[in-house]
Amino acid sequence: MKPKDDTTGTAMKVRAHVFVSDRVQGVFFRSETRFEANRRNVMGWVRNLPDGRVEAVFEGEKEDVEKLIEFCQRGPPGARVTKVDVRWEEYKGEFRGFEIRYRYYLR
Repeated sequence: MKPKDDTTGTAMKVRAHVFVSDRVQGVFFRSETRFEANRRNVMGWVRNLPDGRVEAVFEGEKEDVEKLIEFCQRGPPGARVTKVDVRWEEYKGEFRGFEIRYRYYLR
């Protein structure tokens, strides 16, 4: 899915659904992701999955979301990232900030 321009036409807003694999739990991945997201004004959430991966949804300006994905490809010190799956979705603008989600709910 291609990112769309916002209503003003000045910035491209995007949404990325991200799954990060390998040693990404127990290394402050979620808190560092939240810090990086806030620094870049990216909205969304991040959480641990029962299978050991980290899942996140990022919304914001294309360049900022791409920088956050770059961070996820290396992670914080102590992390070992071997795979980052990115699924581009339609921008929804549904978030007011960035949060760590502590519970996983089956859909």
